[in-house]
Amino acid sequence: MIAVDPFYEVFAGWARKTSLDSAIKSFTGRLSRDELESYVQEYRKQVTGVISGGPPIIHGPREPWYAGPNASADVYWPALERFIRVDLAWPDGRVSTLDSSSNKVIAYTPRPNESDWDSKGLVVGYVQSGKTTNFTAVIAKAADVGYKFVIVLSGIHNGLRKQTQERLDEQLHKLTPTKWKQLTNADGDFRAPTMQSTALLHVDDSGVILAVVKKNAAVLKRLDKWLQPAVKQRALNDVPTLIIDDEADQASVETRIINPLIRGIIAKLPKSTYIGYTATPFANILIDPAAGDLYPKDFILNLPEPEGYFGTERIFGRDVVEGDEANGVDLDGSNMVRIIPHEDVDDVRPSGKSAAQVFLPSIPPTLDLALTWFVLATAARRARGDKGHATMLIHTSVKTDIHDQFRGPLSAFVSGLAKKWETGDPTAVQRLSSQWQAETSLVTSATFGLAPLTFEDVRPFVGEVLGKCRVVIDNFRSDDRLDYSEDGQVAIAVGGNTLSRGLTLEGLTVSYFVRAAGAYDTLLQMARWFGFRFGYEDLPRIWMTEELRQWFRHLATVEREIRLDIDRYESEDLTPTEFGVRIRTHPTLRITAKMGAAIPAYASYGGRRVQTRYFRTRDEDWLLRNVDAADGLLSRVRTKGIEPRTLDSGSVVFENVDADDVLSFLDSYSVHPDSPDLDVDLIGKYVAKQRRRGSLDMWNLAVMAAKPGSERGTVRLGGLDFGRIVRSQLKVDGVERSDIKTLMSKDHRAVDFLDQSEARKMSENSLMDARDKNPDVRSKGLILLYPIDPMSEPDPANSKSRDPLDARADVIGVALVFPGSANDDSKVSQTYVSVDLTDAEIESEDDELVALVGSDG
Repeated sequence: MIAVDPFYEVFAGWARKTSLDSAIKSFTGRLSRDELESYVQEYRKQVTGVISGGPPIIHGPREPWYAGPNASADVYWPALERFIRVDLAWPDGRVSTLDSSSNKVIAYTPRPNESDWDSKGLVVGYVQSGKTTNFTAVIAKAADVGYKFVIVLSGIHNGLRKQTQERLDEQLHKLTPTKWKQLTNADGDFRAPTMQSTALLHVDDSGVILAVVKKNAAVLKRLDKWLQPAVKQRALNDVPTLIIDDEADQASVETRIINPLIRGIIAKLPKSTYIGYTATPFANILIDPAAGDLYPKDFILNLPEPEGYFGTERIFGRDVVEGDEANGVDLDGSNMVRIIPHEDVDDVRPSGKSAAQVFLPSIPPTLDLALTWFVLATAARRARGDKGHATMLIHTSVKTDIHDQFRGPLSAFVSGLAKKWETGDPTAVQRLSSQWQAETSLVTSATFGLAPLTFEDVRPFVGEVLGKCRVVIDNFRSDDRLDYSEDGQVAIAVGGNTLSRGLTLEGLTVSYFVRAAGAYDTLLQMARWFGFRFGYEDLPRIWMTEELRQWFRHLATVEREIRLDIDRYESEDLTPTEFGVRIRTHPTLRITAKMGAAIPAYASYGGRRVQTRYFRTRDEDWLLRNVDAADGLLSRVRTKGIEPRTLDSGSVVFENVDADDVLSFLDSYSVHPDSPDLDVDLIGKYVAKQRRRGSLDMWNLAVMAAKPGSERGTVRLGGLDFGRIVRSQLKVDGVERSDIKTLMSKDHRAVDFLDQSEARKMSENSLMDARDKNPDVRSKGLILLYPIDPMSEPDPANSKSRDPLDARADVIGVALVFPGSANDDSKVSQTYVSVDLTDAEIESEDDELVALVGSDG
């Protein structure tokens, strides 16, 4: 096989370094025609394998060239791969995922031997999911193909820069020590070396220069100044440079100081590839592409969620997005979130600026529970033989003065509990025993394939945990820092932004979180509890307010939609500059603290299905008005002589309903304000636009009813009796709305022209295609009414996550199905924002960033 032919590896190495055409010319005459053709075909096959495998990517016109690692030429990646397999003991599947995703990144960067270039890309990962390992692999492979200078921009704090430096030392420098020339180390950020840049950067093939620097004004100015002599003497013209921007949405975008400095450094490098890494790309994809800024014009790659990862969706669940089943994937999240009532918030966070000056925090009941659970959970890990680090995060305010005030109450709590435990205080023992029983019944170890533990199993380790527990105040002004250099640390960490950006909190088990944030990116980055919890997946808990819980659930939906957009744009072969990735707006949250070129997006309802999921079940008048609206629609339809055909399920279908009757119904039907997809005004505009094009003049109307005679009774609409269906609500405390999660199943989108048993076997895309190809319905809309039983008791199997609907009157759900597909001619302005491909600019910085960027790092 060619794959093990050493001479093929030489050919492939030359093709990778120069070009395939160059390799063909160089090897013509040295190989027979058949041998050369087989080498060419194999190389092309390997390039195709790189770009067709791995995670989704949307990319610019650059032709991919990378065929993957080369056994005869590579040094850096083989060393890193061995380390990951042997020292880190990664399973084959995880190594393969890292290999394929980093291959794909390299494939869409410029080949180092090309003439001058300025390439920019973005890699979208998950919070605490292994982005550092991915860019380490990218650095290794970039070094193997000929990049000579690597700059890693590592956040704005010393802690993250040091952590990144130590990771790269371990996984790059120490593995091939003679191949790296380092400009920074774990103890020091960039300072100009004694050797001028002109000489140092003019290196031969034996080494790569590496600098890990903070996004700090003083540091970046030093780096910029050091590069200037090399610019004047054109010593950088043949120095391919890779810039990795870790936490690329922080400080890099729309800032008055850091952003121009980064762009200035890039401008000095004739051959530069800038790759931003972030889990919160909201600011990056809203950069103005026409401004010569850091917009990822060349590619946006979507890293897959790693196996075993605890992310937003797994913890909080998410709302339904297009393509979800009514009874399909579990969207409810875990049962690990505990709600902090408003009265407890006042004990841990001042109510305003004036109160902050005299605020003294105390330990309210929920923080008491969080602290004792941290002790129990850490003791449980020790009982399982896990001697790893254990951390609790308390995140209530960005203000450092508030952090400092927590030390006394927390230290007193730990020492007080330790003393009671040491003396065998029966009240303390009983309290911890009861909490262990309660929590382990809510989240069972069996769910994660772990052996159960009793309180008696855990009890012997409680004293040891309390004895090692220390309180750490970690913020940008404190000298105190989380330090995991010694084994088995047990720490309660209180902090602000130093703990919310990139820095890994080892063994994070419990979080107490009440800090408010007004932007998607800020909120997600503050959530340090995402990541891997191997061996103690059943133990993490999060205490937060109900409002924050809802925001995180919404963010999970936003994340899913962004990733679906990237997937879709890849299949449609669209470039990053042809479409900005849309981001769903929220009535309270801003998209990002740095809105950049955000404008209302224009999106089509073509091919979509939208549905109600929120209801005011305690508002009888609101419910009855919707019943009246449905009754009026069916009465008008029947008055015009249209009678339904009845399906075996009990549902009925009215055909050829006038669009004016549908729009009149929508005007009189009340949609819950938290349902942006069902914006009646936008739907009206869309339908009007389609009618001018000869579509959506006629609709089919389905009433998705049960067979009359069921114990749930009937509701009378338009003179006909319809059996009620069941839609129970999710268990949510403190919210004045009922959330049924999903109203319709995917097969309902074809209820007017396909047998439902046949439709259930088809995918969402197949059902869309079937509608568009059917001459009877391809230009018709479909409106579905769901008469819902006011009580709607949940199925016993779902009783832990659902409650009865318990509405004060009949509930009418509504869904709409649109034919066609999204295209420019059918777009209307709606509740998403995306990058404006013309011009816009808004600037914002937070107080801590302003305080840090100018300091000497």
